Amino acid sequence: MMSTAEESRVAAVTPLKLTGLVCAVLALCLDVVAVLSPAWVTADTHFSQSLWQACVRPASSPGTPWVCTWTLDSDWKIATVALLLGGAAIILIAFLVALISICQGTRRRFYRPVAVLLFAAVVLQVCGLVLYPIKFVETATMQTYHEFNWGYGIAWGATIFAFGGAILYCLNPKNYDDYY
Repeated sequence: MMSTAEESRVAAVTPLKLTGLVCAVLALCLDVVAVLSPAWVTADTHFSQSLWQACVRPASSPGTPWVCTWTLDSDWKIATVALLLGGAAIILIAFLVALISICQGTRRRFYRPVAVLLFAAVVLQVCGLVLYPIKFVETATMQTYHEFNWGYGIAWGATIFAFGGAILYCLNPKNYDDYY
């Protein structure tokens, strides 16, 4: 007969926790893509802004090259980048803790810390993703139609995956581990 300590070490990793780990990896990958994305805001065919730079092409001559300028010139832009990078760093830490706990066989002890880390990352990223459009619209001087583009959407996707991973790590492991 195995003791309880040995049983917990031999217990299989639940599909819920593996799915939570995959959600954390996807959130981290999407965060990297979103932060590096060249298109957070676009307007017609002559304006594109990322977190790092704004590029303009004169509307009168479509063949001319883009002219880009650095955009981290205001506090709210720096705060947005800091919140998104802080959230991504916390997701990375949560992923590493979850991965190490799976490899060492000490899974149950680390379910709650991983969930807390992922929820903290979600809070940071939601704050940054709400701050960005509010301040952009408040400070925008464009006279044309503009839209938040795929880079901004991918950042929301990363936040949703981190939230999903946090929920999966919150599920009571004692009730679910007994089935596997």
